[in-house]
Parts: sequence; structure tokens; C-alpha cells
Amino acid sequence: MEHGHHTAHTMDHSKMDHSKMDHSMHDMNGMGMEHRDHHAMMVEDFKKRFWISLIITIPVLLLSAMIQSFFGFSLSFAGDKYVLFILSSIIFIYGGLPFLQGLVSEVKAKNPGMMTLIAMAISVAYLYSSATVVGLKGMDFFWELATLIDIMLVGHWIEMRSVLGASKALEMLVSLMPQVAHVDHGDHFMDMKLETLKPGDVILVKPGEKVPADGVVIEGESYLNESMLTGESKPVKKEVGAKVVGGALNGNGAIKVQVKHTGKDSYLSKVIKMVEDAQAAKSKMQNLSDSAAKCLTYIALSIGFGTLAIWLMLGFPFVFALERMVTVMVISCPHALGVAIPLVVAISTTMSARHGLLIRNRTAFEESRKITAIVFDKTGTLTKGEFGVSRIETLSQNFSSDVILRVAAALEQNSEHPIGMGILKKAQEKKLEIPKSDNFKAITGQGVEANIEGKEIKVVSPGYLKDKNISVSENNSTSEAETIVFVLIANELAGFIALADEIRPESAEAIQKFKEIGIKVYMATGDNEKVAKAVSDSLHLDGYYAQVLPDKKVEIVKDLQAKGEFVAMTGDGINDAPALAQADVGIAVGSGTDIAEETADIILVNSNPQDILNLILFGKATYKKMIQNIAWATGYNAITIPLAAGILYSTGFVLSPAVGAVLMSLSTVIVAVNAKLLRMK
Repeated sequence: MEHGHHTAHTMDHSKMDHSKMDHSMHDMNGMGMEHRDHHAMMVEDFKKRFWISLIITIPVLLLSAMIQSFFGFSLSFAGDKYVLFILSSIIFIYGGLPFLQGLVSEVKAKNPGMMTLIAMAISVAYLYSSATVVGLKGMDFFWELATLIDIMLVGHWIEMRSVLGASKALEMLVSLMPQVAHVDHGDHFMDMKLETLKPGDVILVKPGEKVPADGVVIEGESYLNESMLTGESKPVKKEVGAKVVGGALNGNGAIKVQVKHTGKDSYLSKVIKMVEDAQAAKSKMQNLSDSAAKCLTYIALSIGFGTLAIWLMLGFPFVFALERMVTVMVISCPHALGVAIPLVVAISTTMSARHGLLIRNRTAFEESRKITAIVFDKTGTLTKGEFGVSRIETLSQNFSSDVILRVAAALEQNSEHPIGMGILKKAQEKKLEIPKSDNFKAITGQGVEANIEGKEIKVVSPGYLKDKNISVSENNSTSEAETIVFVLIANELAGFIALADEIRPESAEAIQKFKEIGIKVYMATGDNEKVAKAVSDSLHLDGYYAQVLPDKKVEIVKDLQAKGEFVAMTGDGINDAPALAQADVGIAVGSGTDIAEETADIILVNSNPQDILNLILFGKATYKKMIQNIAWATGYNAITIPLAAGILYSTGFVLSPAVGAVLMSLSTVIVAVNAKLLRMK
């Protein structure tokens, strides 16, 4: 088991440097497991070194003069000091090896840190104690050395286990992919490994199985659970033509899927790559904790040697001065500082990914707490981006609204047009029986007609009525935010159906909460003034911009920034790219499986404005955890380093190196536990 570099920078594991991973699905599963196995091996290695060292520590304690006098017993025989020396040497070499290798790595990298301090402390203690065996006057340090190494080993073991826990969420993403796919070979299906799949292959996904690759449903229908990928808790209905994402869990229907993306082009691979990149990327907070840890190392080395010199100058015995120096070095290990940020990063990025928030830029995520104004793209974010029936009005006593909806749906049942689909959806919601239509014809640019149950039915635009001089009374005039289609039954004007791009039910609640936390909400849309005003009034926005072309959205962001706002822009990531880049925080929404947006800092898999609110709240919670951890780690050192140096010696209070090691380990565990308390609200 080679330790060197790995142990020297234990926390590099928490950043989970998977950057060398090849993300073909095969390698992704393999290398994810390999990384985890390597990490698990290191945890096991520290555990083994700890138990063996602990067992050897028992005779070391029994043979130590100080322990004997403390507990009032005597145990001595010819050559006992040599036995003590040999046992202590085994602990120093076997138990202390990871720290000594870490020292070499840190010195080579010109980056002295935690391992340098631990290795110097145990080496000084060991060399001085060994010198007393061969004749130097003074007391040996062997029992302190043994207990110090034991505590350092158990501290590392516990810390690495918590780091391993932080990387589990990413492993869960990797493990979402099944091992095999049932590939269509004409007259039969054949089980093939995932890495052999190619775009264009047709695969069968049986009930209860995971989808092996991104693709499009070409046969069958089912409900898919995509919660691990998108954060969407409800199963999503998938029928012919619907996109499916590799890793989603199929419900109770069998579906045939044509593969579109495999390996590193798949949605899941991109998510995993993005999570890894975000965890590896250094933000301002990370740089702050890194430089604080480095400063602490230099401070500890200076104070350590200074402590030794001062106690010697004050006339104290060398063994006492040495013990103070060793305690300072042990207690001031910048371990807690080293763990403070990376653990929070590892946990927050993987938790975010599991809730459909993909972080590309860590600094932007941490700065989302500063947002004072948000500019929303309207369609698909504040609204559903699809036409829904807003009202049905009858214009003749002969027909009810249900009859009007039923015949319109019958006429539109083969339509791909958003209006037709909106009418059909409403009829299905109301569970109306939809009859068949005959002699279906399009009326060029003005609507459609057909025979239904022996009657001639037309669904037409207002322009058709105008051309045919059919008048509609004024009080039935419509809102500008609506699109109207009129229904004629046997040439009699039966009524009209009004459709609008429905406002999402979550939008109003999210905007209310934005205002409660002091964030102004604006909307930029390509729609006309009246549609924009209707949506803005309905949602009580702080302002809106209508008939905005994508390139003009940049100007809106710049204007708000000029007024001193910290601006977040939300858009679909493609035509909004310049504005997303200009904003302080760019959020691409509703990108679904197309997550390779280059300009957005954060990508939301769903288009729900509530997710943006969650993002800001989670960003605040994450930042708070980082500040708490840094405050704890630095505050702990500010108090314990003077105690270790012996500032309270006159009161009779002196910290031993072993107690110092316990405090150091405890501090690291507290920081790790605090990071784990980060929960997505």
C-alpha cells in the first residue's frame, strides 16, 4: 500500500479527483468502483495500522517509568529499556510511516502542511527518546510517542471514512446504470454489455428495469421514475416520441427505445463529469481555507521552535521544552482547516445533482446568496410553455361548453399543433368521450374542418369569421394574453375556446418567497406587451420587458448591474447565452437532457422557478456551513496553540502531546460532522 502523496493530501480525496476518469459508461462504472476501492483500501490501511500500533502500545505503557509512578506499580527487568526502545521503534516506523511519507511528499511539492507537522513532532520525540537509551541524560518520551501515533492514526481513519461517505452520493450516480441492455436483433432480443451500444440501436426496457441509455420511445408507454436524475418526485409518463434518460427506473410498462446517446455523451455521464469538475474546482472559499492552512503550518513551525527556545532560555529542562514544542506542532495541524471546505463542497455538489441542480461554477453557486435581482425568461419557466384551455364560452343556446370542447377535440385529435394538443388535453382531463372524424381538411391558414357524427364541424381563427362576415358581439372580446379559436357546428357559431400559455402553479409561490427574502423579480419575453403585462400583473412582478430579442437581454442585465443589483439571469441556455454570461449568476433552465451549456454557471434540469429559490437557499446554507467550519478551525487553533505552548504553566495547567492529539482529531471530526449536517431544504 503506497501512501506517500495520497496521505500527504488526504483531503484531495474529498475533492474526489476523478478528472482522469474516462467517462465511457463501461469505464465510468469500472473507474468509479476503482476509485472507491482505492479509497476504501486506504481507510482499511489506517484502521489496520491503528489496531496493530495500539496493541504494541500496551507493553510500551507498562514499561514506561512515568506511567508506573502515576499508577503506583513497578515493572523492571534487565534490558527493559531496550525492549521499550524496540517496541517504540516498531510503532514509529509502522504506525508513523504514512506521516513520514506525507512529509516527503509535502517537502517535494514545496507545500508543507499537516503531514510535515505530524512527522516532525513524532520524529523529534522519537530521536530524542532514542538518544536517552544510549546515554543522553533526560527522560524518554516513548509512551507519549506511541499514544500520539495511535491517536493520529485513528483521527485519519475516522476522517477518511467521512470523506468516503461524501463521495458515496457520486458513486450512487455512477451505479444508476444497469450492466446490460436487451438489444433488438429483428426476431429476438440479445443481452449486450452497455459499452457495445451504439446510437440507433433499438433496446427493450422491461418493467422495473433501469433505462440503459438516453433515447426516444418508439413503441409502448410507461411511467418512468427520474427522481435520482432530475429531482422530479412524480413518475413521468413516457409514450411514443418521448425522450428517456439513461439511469431512469421504468415503471410497469415495457417500452422500446431507440438509442440516441451512449457513453460519455449520455446525460448521466455529463452530470457525473460536471459534479466532479465542480468538486475539483477551487472557489474563493476553498482558496481562502487553503491559504489559511498554509499560513497555519508556517505559524506552527515558528511557534514550535520559538516555544522550544523560550523554555530553554527560561532554564527549563530540555525534555520539558521539547514536549511543549511537540504539543504545539501536533495541536496546530491544519487538518480541520484542510477538511473544512472540501467536505462541504463534496456534499453540496452531489446533493445538488441529485435534486436536479447542476453546478458548473462553484464561485457563482457560493455567491448566489448575494443575488438582489432575478431576470426570468417567461416561456417554460414562469409559464408552462404549452397552451392550456383558459376558458370555453358558448355563443348559442343549442350547445353546452362540453359539447363544444368534445367536437373540437374530435377535430384536433390528430393535430400536432400546440393549440390542438391543448384542446385535446382539456377534453381528456374532463374524461369526455371523443368521437371519430371523417373527411378531415385544413382550411389554409384559418383552421380545420371535418364531419363528426354526421355534422359538419369547423374550428377556425377569428380571421375566418371576419372573411365570412360572421359577427361576434363585443362583450365576448378576449384578453390579449389569450389565443382564441371559434367552433362552428353545422355552420352555426356554437362558441369559442380561449387558450393561453398557462402560468405554472409554482411560479406565484416562488415569486412571493423571492420578495420575502428581498430579491426583485423581472421578466424578459419575446411576447407582445399585452401578454407580458398580463403575466406580470398576475404574478405581481417588479417589472417586465416585452418583445425582447435574445441579444437585447444582455442590455437588461447590464442596466440592472449599473443600478447596483447583483443579477441572476435564467434562460434556456441556447438563445440566452450572452445574457447568461453577462449575469453575475447565469442559470440555464429546462435544459433537460441537453446540459452541455457552456455559458451557464448553474443548470436546472427542471424549469421550475421553485428550484431557483431552492438553489439560492441551498447556496446560503452551504456558505454558512463553510463559514462555520472555517471559524471553528481557526478559533480552535487560536485557543489551543497558546495552551500547547504552556501559557498557563504558572497555574499548573500543561497540555500533554497525547491530549493535544486528541483535541486535534476531535476538531477535525467536529468539522466533518458539521459538513454532514448540510441538508437540502
